[in-house]
Amino acid sequence: MDSDDEPLTLSVHALAALQEFKQEEQQRVEHFESLYKKSEEEFDDKVSIDAFKEDWQLSQFWYEDETAEILGRALLEGADENTVIAIASAPSVYAAIKKLPQDQIPTKHIYLFEYDKRFEVLAGKDHFYFYDYNHPNDIPSKLYQKCHRVLIDPPFLEDGCQANSAVAAHNLLTKDKSAKTKLGDLQYKLVSSTGERMRHVIAENYPGSHITDFYPQHKNGLSNEFRCYATFECSLWKFSDDN
Repeated sequence: MDSDDEPLTLSVHALAALQEFKQEEQQRVEHFESLYKKSEEEFDDKVSIDAFKEDWQLSQFWYEDETAEILGRALLEGADENTVIAIASAPSVYAAIKKLPQDQIPTKHIYLFEYDKRFEVLAGKDHFYFYDYNHPNDIPSKLYQKCHRVLIDPPFLEDGCQANSAVAAHNLLTKDKSAKTKLGDLQYKLVSSTGERMRHVIAENYPGSHITDFYPQHKNGLSNEFRCYATFECSLWKFSDDN
């Protein structure tokens, strides 16, 4: 018999590593199932984004906790109880908002748009919507052009994904750019957190937006430099001299 026909065998160390990996995955699955069950009863505001393993095939890279909180607070700053907020393809930002003290979250109208349906656990069935950037016009009528503030983080740094994401953002955003909250702040605010090399796409698709001096950071690091583009300045960032 040729040696090539002999069945492959793993070393003791490789088998142990494989078994450890399987155990970790089983524990993760069990933990996730428990979260989902709990979410059907009552959402736990303390659920961390770290409970969700990144899927690199979906280009999932979670923001560092500080970055996620800054982006979340920027959306909430100056908002009132009537402000409607949509967060697309940035579940770590949604998770950061949910972890804030309740008295720092002025509105309950905060919705998560995500392709990965695991995140219904995070937002709850009433605040989660499946979102595929390939179909940017599939926006629920309840929120079509009804959102005052939108944060969108296109999953891929390529022109088609970015352009479609822009269509989705404009489908979500209200057309009234002058309305103000009860605190006197503008209701209308747009944020796109994406790669620096997407600057030309942002300029083409988001009139009125500017690159800011805030640099989003990711937990596991990315080789691509990320920038925050926005239609507004706030206590957390100013427009950059790079504009």
